[in-house]
Amino acid sequence: MSAFEALTVSTLPVRLGQEAAIRQRVGDDPSAWSVDEVGDGNLNLVFIVRGAAGAVIVKQALPYVRLVGESWPLPLKRSFFEYHALIRQAERDPGMVPEIFHFDEAQAIIVMEFLSPHIILRRALIEGQQLPKIGRDLGNFIARTLFRGSDLAMETRKRKADLALFADNVELCDITENLVFSDPYFEAPLNRHTPGLEAIVTELRADRDMKVEAQRMKHLFAAKAETLLHGDLHTGSVMVTMDDTRVIDPEFAFYGPMAFDVGMLIANFWMSYFSQSGHEAHGPRDAMRAYLLDTVEEIWTTFTIEFTRLWHEERRGILYQASLFEDRNDRLASEQALHGVIHDIWTDMLGFAGVEMHRRILGLAHNADFETIADEAKRAACETKALKFGRHIAVNRTRIHSPADLATLAERLEQEIVQ
Repeated sequence: MSAFEALTVSTLPVRLGQEAAIRQRVGDDPSAWSVDEVGDGNLNLVFIVRGAAGAVIVKQALPYVRLVGESWPLPLKRSFFEYHALIRQAERDPGMVPEIFHFDEAQAIIVMEFLSPHIILRRALIEGQQLPKIGRDLGNFIARTLFRGSDLAMETRKRKADLALFADNVELCDITENLVFSDPYFEAPLNRHTPGLEAIVTELRADRDMKVEAQRMKHLFAAKAETLLHGDLHTGSVMVTMDDTRVIDPEFAFYGPMAFDVGMLIANFWMSYFSQSGHEAHGPRDAMRAYLLDTVEEIWTTFTIEFTRLWHEERRGILYQASLFEDRNDRLASEQALHGVIHDIWTDMLGFAGVEMHRRILGLAHNADFETIADEAKRAACETKALKFGRHIAVNRTRIHSPADLATLAERLEQEIVQ
């Protein structure tokens, strides 16, 4: 294998110009390709390559965390996990992830479909766009990928082989285990927060119930190898138009609890909700806030409906076998088991969502929802409400029973005046 070399705008056509799959989609003359670096994420290089025949995205992992620099090394193999996760997600929910055209494991390069005119979902929500399909599309995506990647559906030997393959994604799991579940709750060196949050930060770090709950969620994350997860499913990992939804960037993929992907995703819609008052320069965002709460409910409702359909039609794994239930004319027992599984996902989802909201405000990697609010006092007020919401749903997760309960809580907190 040749030594790793990071791509640049000038070297990319030379290095990838001989790949037939790329030439077919961009153009036969690499010297005529137009290359733009567009990556603004925390970890990787991303380029748009355009030519006479079309365009592709080229993504390359770097041997360190781009957000921090070479002082934080990371293995290039994360692109291997991203590639394999995308292949599996494409099988489990066709049309919801970009098509892959080329993969170079040694150079950590993935060449994939250029999504246009798509934009990042987070940007669309900041701009106040109300996307009509997003709740159904994402609800179906999480139901299909989580169910079909688990022992509810997969053949046992294949699932265990997959578990072993993704178990090697150690370093990216380590990022989640520390940055999400531990660092926000003490004075970790990489933490940062908006000036004005000092009082609530001190309060949260002294909150025994919250710290214990965060570690319970970390325990579940580390120990419950239930299904193949996206692992970093938030509104920055979704690209959208009014008519199409695609999920990207599953390099954090690993086997973990179903509720983790659900909680991370929904938490980002709640953060968007609490950020809206910081984006009202051109008018009130009341309708946008209502839309976001409705979307949370639609994601969860769609998830449960599709998960239920898959339970009845595709439950062929080793868990809750039909031979114990339907084949014995005991459908009620099957429904009882299904209710228990969905209830556990709901309860754990709330815990993961609460922790996700805290880490995005107090940890290393923040959300543009809040970060793009220029007025620090306004940003701190928005973030304070989100921190309170996250704390409440995590600590009280066994006593919250419906999206309506959560909407009522969010609306009450939104009306509070933060001093």
